[in-house]
Amino acid sequence: MILTATVALASCVQWLTGMGFALVSVPVLILLLGPVDGVVLANCASGAICLVGLAGGWRHVRLPAMVPLCAAAACTVPAGTWLARHLPEPVLLAAMGALVTTAVVLVLRGTRVAALRGRAGAAAAGAAGGFMNSAAGVGGPPVSLYAVNAGWTVREFVPNAMFYGVLVNAVSVASNGLPHLSPPLWASSAAAMVTGALVGSTLAGRIPEPRARLLVLLLALAGGLTTLGKGVWGMAGRW
Repeated sequence: MILTATVALASCVQWLTGMGFALVSVPVLILLLGPVDGVVLANCASGAICLVGLAGGWRHVRLPAMVPLCAAAACTVPAGTWLARHLPEPVLLAAMGALVTTAVVLVLRGTRVAALRGRAGAAAAGAAGGFMNSAAGVGGPPVSLYAVNAGWTVREFVPNAMFYGVLVNAVSVASNGLPHLSPPLWASSAAAMVTGALVGSTLAGRIPEPRARLLVLLLALAGGLTTLGKGVWGMAGRW
């Protein structure tokens, strides 16, 4: 019940704002399913949503920026997968919580970094995003920061983020493998995604975008801090 509600909520906010599925869902999914399966389920769902969303906006994708960004991400995905498979679970939870929390704070602040400009900036953002996507399921914040530093509007950002999401999540799933879920859980997750998408698309014109984005980031921040706290508590117990 909690898992399907989380997937539905995350799918809803993704359709509302063009971002946020992983940020909202990953902290809860990894607490319910464990770090590996939780991350890969988020990769699968986020990739599927991005593929559907890209259908209407693929003409607006900026390939000169996205090619180095996605290529760099593909190179760092295996490193994130390796880390997720070899760290003890409490350490991995703490690391994931810290990554999500830090990423959300940076996006909230609209941090501007000179290094995140041009092709070199795209490659740097992609490398960070690929690593974070396969290790923690949240590869979007580095792309958001790149877009802020490149001066993109929201209308420009969304189709490019969708394009990035399709490719990087596909590579992450190929690297990590599919999550170990029962058929009923797969079915309920898919139904929750569809339900969330329908609700989100219905509400999209009624909720101001800045307010919706702030809600997404605050939810993600709460989830990141919770995951960080559980990881730290688990490490304290081991000691």
